[in-house]
Amino acid sequence: MMSLLFFTIIMVTLAGSQAEFNGTLSVTIYASLGANVSIPCHMLHDDSVGGMLNGMRVKWTKVAQDESFNEDVLVGMGFHIKTYGNFDGRAFLERANDEDASLVLTDISKDDAGTYRCEIFSGMEEQVYEVALEVEGSEINGVVFPYSPPGGRYNLNFHSAEQACVEQGAVVASFDQLLEAWKGGLDWCNAGWLSDGTVQYPITRPRQPCGGNNGPGLRSYGRRDKKLSRYDVFCYASPLTGRFYWLVQPERLSYDEAVQACIDDGAEIAKVGQMYAAWKVESFDRCDAGWLADGSVRYPISRPRKNCSPTEAAVRIVGFPDKAEKLYGVYCYKEEQ
Repeated sequence: MMSLLFFTIIMVTLAGSQAEFNGTLSVTIYASLGANVSIPCHMLHDDSVGGMLNGMRVKWTKVAQDESFNEDVLVGMGFHIKTYGNFDGRAFLERANDEDASLVLTDISKDDAGTYRCEIFSGMEEQVYEVALEVEGSEINGVVFPYSPPGGRYNLNFHSAEQACVEQGAVVASFDQLLEAWKGGLDWCNAGWLSDGTVQYPITRPRQPCGGNNGPGLRSYGRRDKKLSRYDVFCYASPLTGRFYWLVQPERLSYDEAVQACIDDGAEIAKVGQMYAAWKVESFDRCDAGWLADGSVRYPISRPRKNCSPTEAAVRIVGFPDKAEKLYGVYCYKEEQ
């Protein structure tokens, strides 16, 4: 019998109570820079009024001290959603149920701090709530990264996924680590194993076929057969204890030459997890494609610019080229003495 594919959307309220709203400033929500946050708002239960799919209209506004400077954030009715200004493309309705009008904001900045007003209109009924959002700096500790082997996507059972992460200087990421990475902006449309045996993927910018209209969150396939099921994997690399670096060479190298060049320099060819850790934790930036231990060619960009990941900071992959090709340099890693 065909197994069912389940999707779970996990939204995050970083702090605050579930106190009943009465139109006053009753809840404060805390978010980290660059994270995603859910700002709660729920229609008070009343059997006489409909929910989001039955004519309920919701309006979110960022409230200024002088209300003439209020900013429209989002207006929604049913599946019709409109966002405004700086919130366009990163404001969504959570819609966990028909009475849920909670606002999800992605990629939080200091400018997002302030008071948010939720107005719900249903027939002749109107409910108004206000919630405060405070933005705090975030502490970086390690990095979650998606990994697929040279053979291509969806080729790893759970046990080979564990081995793949170890070979890249990492371990299989936990659910909590993936959740924190999503809150930090990780968006990846390929499903991967987690350490609890579930298969999930993080979506920050919903799009077809990556989350559709369901809003940002973690999509879960649930627990899968560890021997028979095959997916990618999310790995977690801790901060480096040694030095990750680009090895300056007069000529481009084949893979075997790259391995030997690092050895000759008293180091080893770097692993994928080491590149991600250097990029995320140390802001390593280099626009040169280089060999890594798994036979892939990648480069880390922390300062996006023309011809070097122009739209976002990222670790870019060229692919898994023929190891005999002499087209690339090499990244090395040396443990501290």
